[in-house]
Amino acid sequence: MTPRVWFHLIISTYGSWLPGDPRGFRTRHHREHIEGDYKSPPPEGQYERRHYEHQQDLKQAGAVIDSVFRPIIGAALRDRLQQLGGNILTVSCGGQHAHLQVQLDDGDARIPLGLAKKHATFVAHDSGFRGKLWAVRGKVVRIRDRAHQKNVYRYILDHIHEGAWVWSALIDK
Repeated sequence: MTPRVWFHLIISTYGSWLPGDPRGFRTRHHREHIEGDYKSPPPEGQYERRHYEHQQDLKQAGAVIDSVFRPIIGAALRDRLQQLGGNILTVSCGGQHAHLQVQLDDGDARIPLGLAKKHATFVAHDSGFRGKLWAVRGKVVRIRDRAHQKNVYRYILDHIHEGAWVWSALIDK
């Protein structure tokens, strides 16, 4: 039997975090050293041209999930991961990203994450959302220990203060 592992899954919307972003950014696998990050952004204008060029490459404007779609998309992500055998602890769905705390079989969590993103896209389009929804990939963080799990749980719930739709298995009883 495969052991079960807790993950923090982070999904960004299409066009929400581009190379050259003034908030800071990283290149894939950190292939290039970039000054600054989201906690201490790079000097103003340093990567402006790169950001502009990547914005021009987008097929549509960056996706922002309107507040009416947040519960629909968040619930679709949750429900699909549960159908795939995931044990969902908490979910938040905001304007430009979603967070999930889920227990899955140890292995490549990107596969169920991709299936959940695909399902949520179909549900969103059936509900009237138009255009591309998700950025490529997502971030999968393996939760190390109980303290890390508690921190992730609180972090996801705190997104309610930013206008995100939030669901918790511990509260939804």
